[in-house]
Amino acid sequence: MEKQGNSQGQRRSGKSLLSRLLALPRAAIAYAVGKWKAMSVSEQMIAEASPIVLAPAAVARLTAAWRRLEEAGGALPLPAAEPWTAEELANIAQIRSETEMHNRNNLTRTEAYRTVYFRTPELHWALLAHLVSRNGGWNMTDLQGEWLPYLLRDEQREELFRFLERANALIFQDAYPQLLLYERSLREGRSLFHLLPAFGVSVFMSPVWRLFWKERDPVPLTVALIVNEQNYIEQRVIQNAHFKEKVLHTLFFGMQSLLQVNGVIFPYGSGDPVADCSTDAGTQLAGIIIERFEDLDERIEFGKRLYAVLFGIAPVLHGARCFAAAVEHTGSRADFAPQLYARIRQLPPQRVYKERLIGGALKPGAKPLYSPELGTAWGDRPVDPAEKGDWFKSADQVLTYFRKLPLPPMFELTNEYGLMLNKIELAVLATQRQKQ
Repeated sequence: MEKQGNSQGQRRSGKSLLSRLLALPRAAIAYAVGKWKAMSVSEQMIAEASPIVLAPAAVARLTAAWRRLEEAGGALPLPAAEPWTAEELANIAQIRSETEMHNRNNLTRTEAYRTVYFRTPELHWALLAHLVSRNGGWNMTDLQGEWLPYLLRDEQREELFRFLERANALIFQDAYPQLLLYERSLREGRSLFHLLPAFGVSVFMSPVWRLFWKERDPVPLTVALIVNEQNYIEQRVIQNAHFKEKVLHTLFFGMQSLLQVNGVIFPYGSGDPVADCSTDAGTQLAGIIIERFEDLDERIEFGKRLYAVLFGIAPVLHGARCFAAAVEHTGSRADFAPQLYARIRQLPPQRVYKERLIGGALKPGAKPLYSPELGTAWGDRPVDPAEKGDWFKSADQVLTYFRKLPLPPMFELTNEYGLMLNKIELAVLATQRQKQ
């Protein structure tokens, strides 16, 4: 009953904030116009899209391989996983060393994904992971930025950072060795995917990488990595008792969904697929909002839709690639919106926050919002080893995710992002009034 009451209270609070915002005539008109424009732009880009497709034959081959694994009780087929040769042990040690080196913090992980993608662009997942990891870094620095210190106590922000950092680090710890193993296979001209068990990778991924090595179709590989990584963190992070109590079941985490700040954005500039990357037509954002982050199925479908947008919509892919290539990831939101954010405080911290936004933009004369770089906001944390175990038990666990890759009906979020900012600012102002 208490949880239900909290949920109802969160919904009322979220609706109240939105209704207050839309009660302002200028804001209501701007919202309606912006929403219409976003839907029109999304519809136009969908009409011109080249949707990515899961090849039925590839899915059938993977299904058969997963069935065989299921019948074998999850054991890998021959050749046996151990003992390794001296050469194999050297490869394993090198990959582990590189993974540990780059798993220092969100900045190093994000850069590692970016570097792998531009070396091997057939690895679509690496670009997707790079951009999602950028968003993770922005979420981390938001905790020490302009607004969240008004909404959350120090210990609450610490718990949220630990949650974000743990998920970010564990996904990297699992996925990055797989990417390096592919690159090493390319250099040696032979498949080295029999070494996957040395890195604790689920048996689910073994037939996927073997198929990719033969056919080089990035779509089933990308979907499989999305499925694998979300399952990998499900018990280790999402269902972890501590994080459930301190993060997922808190009022603020529920409010994030109501405020629609649980999402991933892709800055894509002008989005002109024939324009040079140096073209700067202002900040345009594509992306999707996730409603129930704690739901495994929803996270996987969310990842698939992000992939469909990123690689199925040419203007988004062109612009996001240009952004990834040209803009260093610092963790500050000034990376993509320097007109709104500043890496260094322009005003000393104020006991009472004063409204600075109108229509998702700064008021005339207002100072930029503080968005620190990651190194300013948080120090490095050691990455604890992941709990052992393989999530994969049967083919039926995963087959539903390999049926289609739908494009969401709306993914142009430039206007929606401005509205999100207005809602967060209103939440800060409302919280201050309640404390007075």
